[in-house]
Amino acid sequence: MKTAERFLLNVPDSWTDIELSGAALAEARAAALAQTDNPRERAAINDMFRQGREISRAARDHGALFASGTAALYDDGLFMAYAMVFAVSTPEGQEMTLPVLSAQLGVSAANGRAPADRVISSVVVPEVGRVARITGTEETPLTADVSVKLLTMHTMMPVPGTTREYLVVTCASPNLPLKDEAYELFDAICGTFRFLSSDGEVLGL
Repeated sequence: MKTAERFLLNVPDSWTDIELSGAALAEARAAALAQTDNPRERAAINDMFRQGREISRAARDHGALFASGTAALYDDGLFMAYAMVFAVSTPEGQEMTLPVLSAQLGVSAANGRAPADRVISSVVVPEVGRVARITGTEETPLTADVSVKLLTMHTMMPVPGTTREYLVVTCASPNLPLKDEAYELFDAICGTFRFLSSDGEVLGL
């Protein structure tokens, strides 16, 4: 069986690949601030971009292979969202079962507990097959005293040709009132994921 050499994930055209150094976020913040003179809106933009910097830092610290995001100012406010891909390995002698996933993903970093709305399920990704998914509103610390709640979706993609390797597609947004819309968008993004062999062939399960 061929092994996967790379992966592809499509995000909306308006999204930007995030330089995990944070330079792209700084540019996006300046562009968003330039669109309004309203002090309340500017404060909200600064707060959300502070959250964005911390999310990017955490992605970098955890070895993200890919990160893309958006920060768009609409008439009803700022929408911010991210999609990231991480590589994980199952420890020798351990299977990536739903209980194992439950213990490792979808747990709030701020308190180490699973959010009340966490859902563990399985979905079909067209070019991958049936995979595990965890959604929930997780709490992540920004500083020692301040934390932020994020809508999150973690989707596990088993790497073809291996038995213990996975890529995790993690999508997140601090726009809690837009839960349904955000999860619909995240599901559509995850649905474009595919593994490719060295000769460009799409590899499924």
